[in-house]
Amino acid sequence: MLAEPTVQQLAEIFKILGDSTRIKILHLLTLREMCVCDIAKTLSMGQSAISHQLRVLRAARLVKFRKDGKEAWYSLDDEHVVGLMCQGLEHINHA
Repeated sequence: MLAEPTVQQLAEIFKILGDSTRIKILHLLTLREMCVCDIAKTLSMGQSAISHQLRVLRAARLVKFRKDGKEAWYSLDDEHVVGLMCQGLEHINHA
């Protein structure tokens, strides 16, 4: 049996992954590191909306960022995130 804190953490990750905008952002970041302005432009959304979603993804340790001058560049936190995305896609494409 899973411990209750583990169950809660896993449920929170799935809740975060349950947002279509966050999935789009994660998909973009599987391709390359990007800044907020590029993500916003690609998704035709405002920078503040993207920044909000990135804060949620950072808090869940799904993405990380590095500063380069005044710009923050975002990337996936680690290969586990790529695995989550790939396994989800494999599951929905499985006939």
